Amino acid sequence: MSNKLLRMVAVATLAAATSLPALAGDMNNALGGALGGVAGAALGGAVGGSTGSVIGGALGGGAGGAVTSNRRERTGAIIGGALGGGAGTAAGNAMGGRGGGLIGAAVGGGAGSALGGNISRSNSYSDEYSRGYRGRHHHSRHRHWD
Repeated sequence: MSNKLLRMVAVATLAAATSLPALAGDMNNALGGALGGVAGAALGGAVGGSTGSVIGGALGGGAGGAVTSNRRERTGAIIGGALGGGAGTAAGNAMGGRGGGLIGAAVGGGAGSALGGNISRSNSYSDEYSRGYRGRHHHSRHRHWD
C-alpha cells in the first residue's frame, strides 16, 4: 500500500474518531460502517488484491456498524454495513481501481450501516408497540385476584 494512501486513511480515521462522540444515531452507524469498510477494504486489498478488498470491505463495514450501533439497531447495521461495504468496494474497484474501491467501501459501508440500523430500530419499536408494551414498565392485561 502506498504511503500517500496510508496517510489518507490515517487522517480520515483520526478525524472521524475525534468527532465520533459528538454524533448520534444513524450518523454514528454511518461513520462506523464507513471507517470499518475503508479499513477492511485497505487491509483486504493489501492481502488478497481486488477480491480481498471486496471481502474486507464487507467484513469491515459490518464490524464498524456493529461497534457503533445500539441493541435495537445492531442486526440491521451489521447486515447493511456488510452488504454496502462489499458492494461499494466492488463498484469502486470497477470504476476507479484501488482508490475507487476505498471510496466505494466508505460510501457503501456507511450508507448500508445507517439504513440497516434505522430499519432495524424502526422494526424494534413497531414490534413493541404491536405487543402492547408502553414505556419501560408494562402491565399485564389479565388481573389475577388472590
